[in-house]
Amino acid sequence: MNMKESRQSNLEINRTNDLESMFVRNGRLALDVGARDGHFSRILTGYSEKVVALDLNSPQILHEKIECVQGDITELKYKDSSFDFVLCTEVLEHIPCDQLKLACNELSRVTKDKLLIGVPYKQDIRVGRTSCLNCGKSNPPWGHVNSFDEFKLEKLFPHLTIDKISYVGSNKEATNFVSAFLLDIVGNPYGIYSQEEPCIFCGERLKQVNDRTLIQKIITKLSYRILAVQNLWTKTHANWVHVLFSKK
Repeated sequence: MNMKESRQSNLEINRTNDLESMFVRNGRLALDVGARDGHFSRILTGYSEKVVALDLNSPQILHEKIECVQGDITELKYKDSSFDFVLCTEVLEHIPCDQLKLACNELSRVTKDKLLIGVPYKQDIRVGRTSCLNCGKSNPPWGHVNSFDEFKLEKLFPHLTIDKISYVGSNKEATNFVSAFLLDIVGNPYGIYSQEEPCIFCGERLKQVNDRTLIQKIITKLSYRILAVQNLWTKTHANWVHVLFSKK
């Protein structure tokens, strides 16, 4: 499923609607960090006089109220309190762990009034793991190297106050050390190889191997048998958490 199709799914529509319900109206200048296809940047034009759409590669968005820029979340080229409203969704889960605090500090720094963060909620990043055929290392799904809950987000933004927390969707996706370890051994045959994100270690495109030995099939089946037992006690949790912060 490509990004355009994904945006039209019920889950994505619900996520978009929830985020938009927390947008600040009548802001002069907004920043969309990780703008990608411009989906949220375009929506923000209905709330702010001007929107800066920022990503690692300058987005290609044609709109008179949107300025597209290339930038790095860990080193934003803007003065303190430059933006009335800052949106950062589908980004922090991708930031390397040793740079996460720096990225959050930068978001806090350039925010003048409100900051809205959207991330997967309590994601078990061992679920859907893939194996890179080039370097042999295991990758988290969609390049998500961080997992979040509301408490971790609060600690990452100590100089801001929480205005509102919202949760969207639900799932029971979780695994355990043994099941994840066994799947790593057999090359994670059912990982999310349809993702656009490359290997986080070597940058090569992830490719799935369909041919497996009998031993690999047995180990895979054992892994899922153990997981099935665990699932009897696994609790449901939200897909995403959205947190609106204020700078006061």
